[in-house]
Amino acid sequence: MTTLLTGATGFLGSAVARELLNDGRNLKLLVRKNTDTRNIDDLDCEVTYGDLRDRDSIKKALVGCKTLYHTAAYYSLWTRDKNLIYDINVQGTRNILESALEAGIEKVVYTSTVGCIGLSDNGSPANEDQPMNPAFLCNDYKLSKYQSEQVALELFGRGLPVVIVNPSTPVGPRDIKPTPTGKIILDFMNHKIPAYIDTGLNLIDVVDCARGHILAEAKGQPGERYILGNKNMSLKEILLTLEFLTGIKAPRIKMPYWVAYLAGSACEWISNSITHQPPSVPLAGVKMAKYFMYFDSSKAVRELGLPQNPVENALGKAVSWFRENSI
Repeated sequence: MTTLLTGATGFLGSAVARELLNDGRNLKLLVRKNTDTRNIDDLDCEVTYGDLRDRDSIKKALVGCKTLYHTAAYYSLWTRDKNLIYDINVQGTRNILESALEAGIEKVVYTSTVGCIGLSDNGSPANEDQPMNPAFLCNDYKLSKYQSEQVALELFGRGLPVVIVNPSTPVGPRDIKPTPTGKIILDFMNHKIPAYIDTGLNLIDVVDCARGHILAEAKGQPGERYILGNKNMSLKEILLTLEFLTGIKAPRIKMPYWVAYLAGSACEWISNSITHQPPSVPLAGVKMAKYFMYFDSSKAVRELGLPQNPVENALGKAVSWFRENSI
């Protein structure tokens, strides 16, 4: 039987596709027409064209499939059309998960995000049981993904065998867009980060994160959430690691949060009112950086066997890929 994967043209989705193929899976990819396919052009799998907003194309794609990996999402911290984020992330998730339920799919892995998990009050790494404070849903992407995860839980309640994975911050090669985290790496390499703010992230090698998806299918319990992460690092630590990897000097100036907020507000206004292009400093990203996004991945390590390869090596692979591809 065949596995259907959405989002394979993206950074994380393409890593999931490669891991599935490495396991010898018969793989079908649901791809939008006119999308950038560089991440899948060399893959030996079936491509079917469709759109998460088109249920007929989804139903056709699911024919003959036993499992579904839904990694596709509109991942952006700024967009001219905010409705598009909700149409793809929320309604699109409902479309494909309800279609999977109707088709009798035996196992679904749904890719959420740690942005749907609350942060602890004392700053300690949060786990899957940490309740979400609505104040942390500070941009349309995070809000749409939170609503999407509620859709997945609703479909589990209706009988869909769906396992939810919550990736933290994957890093590595093939970040073609790039993602907001990839842009930090790229901006650093291009000497565009003169200062840093006091924040932190949980990083994981994108290949380990992809393997975590497959382990979730094999060992994960339907209705459960699993944080796919590895190492908690401050932004300063990340930049110093990039300094070691590239030889480029990391910034030593710590920017007050209010300065970053004003810069983000100004850039957002210029984007919305004048250029209609993504802001150089997304206000949504600044709002997220107000908090240390530290997480505890021990459940996934313990129950799934999530790999924990050094994130420093993954950062090195990302640097090498950006250099070779001149993104």
